[in-house]
Amino acid sequence: MRKSGPPKGLIAYLVLELLEEKPRYGYEILKEIREISGGHWEPSYGSVYPILYKFEEKGWTERIEREDEPDRKYFELTDDGRAELEERRESGSEKARDFADVILGFCHVYAAFSTDDRFEIPEIEGEWRFDEEFSRWVVEQVVRHYEHYFETEFERIEETPEEFYDRHGIETDE
Repeated sequence: MRKSGPPKGLIAYLVLELLEEKPRYGYEILKEIREISGGHWEPSYGSVYPILYKFEEKGWTERIEREDEPDRKYFELTDDGRAELEERRESGSEKARDFADVILGFCHVYAAFSTDDRFEIPEIEGEWRFDEEFSRWVVEQVVRHYEHYFETEFERIEETPEEFYDRHGIETDE
């Protein structure tokens, strides 16, 4: 169970991956992360630029000058940066549970806002609502993304979480 927010180091990892493709400037990285998330998430300038400067200090990136855009700060991955990216890729599989916890946690909270009498969130005309129809829509979008990325039809998994974890040899925190 995660205590808060997205998995630690997610933005830094994405920055390294994107810089491996080609040199980029901060705003370009922000736009690319927004695109990767399907338009649902965009980190702030205040999170990306400090990462770029930290990577530069550590020798993982270096600034490059471009004659066609002299006012932009482009960053390029160095050999040390590629080595750091390889290490992060190897440790990245440990983040799967963190990602799932964030996704499932927010889905549960969304549903709780829809169904738990302790929450009295008013409906506003023309806005999203915390109700069954909108909750179904969220789930539908997750299924559509699954089918798009994995190029298959979604099939329900009938196992309980405990059965699923046991089948995959996953230790639970509880």
